[in-house]
Amino acid sequence: MSKRELLLKRIAAIDFAIVELNLYMDTHPDDDEINEKLNTYREKSANLRKEFESLYGPLTLDNKEKNQWRWIADPWPWNNCEGDEC
Repeated sequence: MSKRELLLKRIAAIDFAIVELNLYMDTHPDDDEINEKLNTYREKSANLRKEFESLYGPLTLDNKEKNQWRWIADPWPWNNCEGDEC
């Protein structure tokens, strides 16, 4: 698995946890421990996104990078990659 794929999987896992913790907080708004964990996960997600974007370009359209269209040069999801080469 390439570093790019590993970063994407880590971002997806952290973002999934954020969604789940948000759902929990909907029914337990006074749970300070979980709220703290949620904030920690948000920070981790932001840091992973910054790392990914510094190496591979923007993840979303709202990125303020100079070349916002750089993402089209990346492999598309339907491109099959063997090892680190596509």
